[in-house]
Amino acid sequence: MKRLYISIFVLSGLFFSGCSDDFLDVDSTEAIPADPALVNSDAGASGFVTAIYNQFLGWEMSSFGWNAVSSIISDDADKGSDPGDAGGDKDIVDALTYNASTPSFQSTWEANYAGINRCNQALAMFPKLDLVTPSLKARLTGEAKFLRAFMYFTLVKGYGGVPIIDHLATVPISEDDRKMQLTRKTVAEVYAFIEQDLNDAAEALPLKSAYTGADVVRVSKGSAYALLAKVNLYQKNWQKVIDNCDKVTGYSLVSDYSLQFKKEGEFGPESIFEINGVGSTSTPGFGIGNYSVSQAPRGAGGWGWGFNTPTQGLADAYEPGDVRREATIIFRGSVLYDGREIPSTVANPRYNYKAYSSSFYNQEFTDTNLRYLRYAEVILMKAEALNELGQTDAAIPLLNQIRLRAKIGETSAVSQADVRTAIWKERRVEFAFEHDRWFDLVRTGQAEAAMTADGKNFIVGKHELWPIPTSFLREAGALSQQNPGGY
Repeated sequence: MKRLYISIFVLSGLFFSGCSDDFLDVDSTEAIPADPALVNSDAGASGFVTAIYNQFLGWEMSSFGWNAVSSIISDDADKGSDPGDAGGDKDIVDALTYNASTPSFQSTWEANYAGINRCNQALAMFPKLDLVTPSLKARLTGEAKFLRAFMYFTLVKGYGGVPIIDHLATVPISEDDRKMQLTRKTVAEVYAFIEQDLNDAAEALPLKSAYTGADVVRVSKGSAYALLAKVNLYQKNWQKVIDNCDKVTGYSLVSDYSLQFKKEGEFGPESIFEINGVGSTSTPGFGIGNYSVSQAPRGAGGWGWGFNTPTQGLADAYEPGDVRREATIIFRGSVLYDGREIPSTVANPRYNYKAYSSSFYNQEFTDTNLRYLRYAEVILMKAEALNELGQTDAAIPLLNQIRLRAKIGETSAVSQADVRTAIWKERRVEFAFEHDRWFDLVRTGQAEAAMTADGKNFIVGKHELWPIPTSFLREAGALSQQNPGGY
């Protein structure tokens, strides 16, 4: 099959029956009740990891709520849609007036822990499978650990310290396992856990060049090192950022920036970690649920819901001639690359071009891929780290690689402070609508100024972290506390 995301009805029927995706449900971490002999094969073992990748196709994991808490919340995007359509909670997320009961924060929490549960189920099952090719089992273990690390990275960036669930709980649940599920660890502890998973993954995974056929969609050694560099970046471990970026080999920038967000650009030479979307007009469970249509043009002549629209501030952030502007933003009255016209009658002046699907533009399930790690980010992470270590002269050529690809010429920045600002600016326009902007603003201390410029009231000491869902705190009791800020 061309695609990795095949049906996993066997897994769903045998191994996830009775298991809730709700993290607070004890069953979400219970031992797998199935006979390992039923999947004691290469295909069976692969199916466990396929189930983890499939988690990213879910509405809760990668679509409506995720767009709210990673994009609409920032200065890059507005709620969009019609004024009277709040999208459940997208208006209050946009205005930063949310609280611990806001659904998008709860769905993001639960979706990531459901994915972590799938990782833990796979890792618990693999030692029991003695008929699986050893090299394949090692690789699949690396994939599961990478994906678990990625989900914990999302959680720690958003919520700060969170519970670390690294195994399946006993049945009935023991007091130790109950505490494991409900006790928030420190940020440092979560990062240490992520780093261990990624180091294990880097040892087990092959290079990207070793993958062929349908396996090209899987994570590789370069994926692990790139994510490890990003984890180092968030902790300001600058030398480790450089060291791990240098280990990301075999990748290159594509010459046409816009190509990598089209069908023909999937899993190209710049792609390091990319979620494979599979559009379908008839089969539920294939493709990312409502990712494209929820962000597509709305109103007369449109076909979508119109949420998560680019702000005027983002549109103005691009320098004249920057090819990334037209590749990132659909403008009212424009013609798209496949000839589809955007009439002047649509509700909003701008829409997210990176979410557009030519073949499944108005369907529930889209074939649009999510790009989470690209080689461009490795280049900019290394540039940022070099600059922070005072090696500004070495950082500038890396920054210029990204700028020259965008057709805007070399930077005029020379000083460390100016190069720092230039790199941050470049990250904004390079990775717009790739779910990084909010986290970048918080980690670099730009959030208050950027939100104020966007007309939002960012309160230092309150808005840096998302609220821990009320449902979790109610279950945890004295074992966990809410984030500061009085949500």
